[in-house]
Parts: sequence; C-alpha cells; structure tokens
Amino acid sequence: MKKEKAIILLSGGIDSCVTAAIANQNYKLFALHINYGQRTSDREEKSFNDICRFYNIEKKLSVDIDYLRKIGGSSLTDVRLKVPDKVSKDIPSTYVPFRNANLLGIAVSWAEVINAKKVFIGAMEEDSSGYPDCRENFFKAYNEAIKFGTKPKTDISIETPILHKSKSEVVKLGFKLKAPLHLTWSCYQNSEIACGVCESCRLRINAFQKAGYKDPILYEISIKW
Repeated sequence: MKKEKAIILLSGGIDSCVTAAIANQNYKLFALHINYGQRTSDREEKSFNDICRFYNIEKKLSVDIDYLRKIGGSSLTDVRLKVPDKVSKDIPSTYVPFRNANLLGIAVSWAEVINAKKVFIGAMEEDSSGYPDCRENFFKAYNEAIKFGTKPKTDISIETPILHKSKSEVVKLGFKLKAPLHLTWSCYQNSEIACGVCESCRLRINAFQKAGYKDPILYEISIKW
C-alpha cells in the first residue's frame, strides 16, 4: 500500500528525531529544516541531514529565515544575550518569539503544494522549557487557521505525538523505536562537543539519566550515567 505523504519538521534534536521515527512508521516523510539564525544552525543542519540519510528521506528542504535573528528577543539568536545554564520555571531567554507559528507556516505551505495531509512537529508541553507556542491550545488554534487559510479539500493537520510526554519518556521511546539518537544535537552553545551546562543540555542529560540510558554524544563535562 502506498503511504500518504507527511512533512516532518526536523530540527536535529531528540524530540524531532523521535517524532520522525513515529511518523516514519505510517507515512512517506518529507523533511523540513529551518535555519532562523540560531547559534548552532550549522551543527543542527548536519544532524538534520544525518537523520534524513538514516531514514532514507529523499525529499528534504532546508529554508533560511534570518528575519527571526534580526527581530531578536532570544538568546538563541542574539549573541549579546546569555544562554541560561539553569532550567527555569519561567519562560527562558531561549524562547524565540512565535517561532513555531513561523515554522509551521512554511511547513503548511509545502504540504499544500505536495499534497501532504500531515505536518509532524516534536513539540512538548510538559517537561520542557515552557515555551508558549508548544502548548496544546496553540496547535488546536493553528489547525483551525489551516482550515480557513488553505485551499478547500487540502485537509492538512498538525500532528504532535509527543506533546504530553516527558523528556525521559521520549528518550525511552526513541530507544524502543531504534531512533538514531546518536545523530541528534541539543546544545544551545557549542557545535563540536556539547557543553553539558546550558539549559538544553541539562534537560537532555536529565532525561537520559531518568530513562536509565547513557547519552551516546560527548560532553565537555564529566557525567554519571
């Protein structure tokens, strides 16, 4: 049976990689990577390409939207701002204002052209950084906008299969699905060896420790697994 087409927003991190593993079970994947001026854009794009090769994804698209860097407001895109080294309960400086709305807009545009019915995104509402554009009500509202903003009968919807999972649950699922977690990149600061101290590294390390697995990537600091 011929598989339906689906777009996977693939940043190169754990969440999008595991989401790709989930979507790959039932859909023919078209991979989308977006560089928005983030500090580690080159390293993230390498992970994107490596994961695409792992899953034999032939159709991929890499898009540059440097305007998010020019707009600023995030330590991911503005080197004058410090990347936090603690996991905060408040919305951290790494939040890129309304980023997911921009990324999904591009994905939906592509989906409409290639007649894909699904757009997969590895967003997480729980056990993450508390970004407002990772909430369930945001995606519900966006799906409504898609209905009114695309051609009739396109029937495109956003899929968020790990939205309510914890980071450690995502790691466990990744190992279960044999996702290439060794190809992923999460560090917000470094592009060679992960720093191990930034907010994203801490969330990743904690997730692997809770899941009971050793992280396959290297860190600058010593970590007990």
